[in-house]
Amino acid sequence: MLLVSILAAAIVPGIALLAYFYWKDRYDAEPISMVLKMFLTGVLIVLPIMIVQRGLMIWWGESPFTFSFIISAGVEEFFKWFVLYHIIYNHTEFDEPYDGIVYAVAVSLGFATLENVLYAFLEPATFGTLMMRALLPVSGHALFGVYMGYSLGKAKFSVGRSVKVHLWLALLLPIVWHGAYDFMLMTVPSTWIWLAVPFMFFLWFRGIRMVNSANAVSPFRFLKREEEIKS
Repeated sequence: MLLVSILAAAIVPGIALLAYFYWKDRYDAEPISMVLKMFLTGVLIVLPIMIVQRGLMIWWGESPFTFSFIISAGVEEFFKWFVLYHIIYNHTEFDEPYDGIVYAVAVSLGFATLENVLYAFLEPATFGTLMMRALLPVSGHALFGVYMGYSLGKAKFSVGRSVKVHLWLALLLPIVWHGAYDFMLMTVPSTWIWLAVPFMFFLWFRGIRMVNSANAVSPFRFLKREEEIKS
């Protein structure tokens, strides 16, 4: 029974956050099958990420800056960006800016959920520590996905030089914020919680603004209004 409770505590936060961002799509909800596919893709990239990170730690060491911005944030966000670009970016279902957020959050939370499960069973985790992880690391991965997906959506529906600019931002912005979060945890271990909570509030504030901004430029919003008027 305890095993089931720990497993549920490790998995439920990721599913709940994915559902939240999925239901934030106001105009043209994505196929559940595609969202789950990207969630499972996030699960599958955990192993290659761990292998690359281990190799880089042996090669470069584990200084706070190197670990935070390159080994942790750099590798993880690159793999997420890579699979999104090659699987979703040119897919026919990616037909409005908010779709980038949905799929990027799905990949990020797939990764975060398996990471949480591994933490639960490889470390002496308690229900309380898993709840803390739900509020901070898991939530953080979801928001890094929002930042990545928002820029992917901007790139998808831009023209000219702006496309490359937003594609680069889709990779670099999550690395910067993810790296900053990890660097904070590594350099102020005794007081990190007092910095992490307001930092997370800031990420949520910006993330929700991106969600609203992406929805506001959906090409389906006018069709939705017409349907509402007719009904």
